[in-house]
Amino acid sequence: MKSFDPFAIRLPDTAADSVFNSGSEFAALESHLQVLNERLAAIERGSGSAHELADLRLQVARTLVNLERGVEAWPLARAAFDHFIEWDQFESAADACDVLFQSEQPGSVAALGQGIWLAVTCPIDPELTIELLNHVIDETPDDADGAAVAATTALFLADVRAEGRHREDLMFFTTQLLGTVARRHSQIETPEQLDHWMERLELKEPEKFLVRLRNVVDVLVQDDWWFDREALQRRLPY
Repeated sequence: MKSFDPFAIRLPDTAADSVFNSGSEFAALESHLQVLNERLAAIERGSGSAHELADLRLQVARTLVNLERGVEAWPLARAAFDHFIEWDQFESAADACDVLFQSEQPGSVAALGQGIWLAVTCPIDPELTIELLNHVIDETPDDADGAAVAATTALFLADVRAEGRHREDLMFFTTQLLGTVARRHSQIETPEQLDHWMERLELKEPEKFLVRLRNVVDVLVQDDWWFDREALQRRLPY
């Protein structure tokens, strides 16, 4: 496995780098939303399948989130999520959870937890899985262990699920991500310190840090599960 230095590059502060959409970008999103809504109305009148309807609802919801209209996005993404779960489209369901989280509504934190559960349990796109785990890192206080568990899981899944150049890119990103988390958590600055830090936090063995991730998910979701996890696991093709 190719070795990466987690301290070679400091990841940018995404919060500090974020900016409001320019007027032209906003107008483009509004125009795109209008086209999507017209297509959605046509499908709802009966000219499309239930799968097409769910996909389009999620597209509309994502565009609404980008326009900071989370209240409108929520019911569309939630309906899409229910359809994807019913039809075992687990990657799309996890994607819907990402949109639901970004809509910033009362159930958004529970949505994130369920999206992470789906992403880790089901063999879906590792890039989407890493994006969901990165939300935990962004939302977790610097001195909390949850971010370390999420970053370690992201690195592990990039290693075992991605292939070729995609794997190499994701491994590089998640290695840097773990280094950033270690730095803010415990002022870790060298590979030797990182090794001791991971040993102390039990981040070297998947059977340990994945159990800790399950605890993080339980905290996020509480009792607001939208599907039967045991029944879903029985439907998985492995």
